[in-house]
This record gives sequence, structure tokens and C-alpha cells, in this order.
Amino acid sequence: MEIWINPACSKCRGAVQLLDAEGADYTVRRYLEDVPSEDEIRQVLDRLGLEPWDITRTQEAAAKELGVKEWARDASARDRWIEALAEHPKLIQRPIITADDGTAVVARTDEAVQDALSRK
Repeated sequence: MEIWINPACSKCRGAVQLLDAEGADYTVRRYLEDVPSEDEIRQVLDRLGLEPWDITRTQEAAAKELGVKEWARDASARDRWIEALAEHPKLIQRPIITADDGTAVVARTDEAVQDALSRK
């Protein structure tokens, strides 16, 4: 199990605390320092069952500068979104937990973290 976090994020810290409290075996990826490649983002999206616009933090300054709210949200624009997430990792919603069963969850709630823990 791996969790993508920004240590400055309270949701990320809460997810890590819950994983620790449950004695989970996991690795931490500080994705702002260890930036995921476009291929890694595609893999996580497949595991999440989501599209890139579903995990984009549209209120971030970079999102506003890029004008992502105006971008198409369809197959033709998918690569553009993924490229933006790789170039501006702050835009990636957090935390993301990749579970042992090959799935992933956006773990912004205790329930989502518990869901990831149950996927063994």
C-alpha cells in the first residue's frame, strides 16, 4: 500500500495517523517532491476508476492560471489534463492510497482510508 501525501495537508496527516493507528504496512510518497510521471498518473487513474479532471484541485493557483475549469472533460482532452497534473503536482487531489488489491482511493475521509485498509 502506498499513500501520496503533501505533509502540509491536514487530510493527509489524518490519513497517515489512521493508517498508523490501524498498524497498516504502507509507504509514503511525498508527491510534490517525488512527482508522479504521466504514466504513473494514468495507472492511478485506472486504479481509481476516475478521470484526471476528477482528481484535479481546480481552486489551486496553477489551475486558475492554466484555466482548467474551461478545459473540455472528454477523451480528447484527457492527455492535456494528465500532462498538467504531472507538470503541476499541486493540482493532484490528496491523499491517494493505492491499495494492495490493485485499486486506489482518494482518502479524504476516515471512511475512505478504512475502505483502502479493507482492500487486501
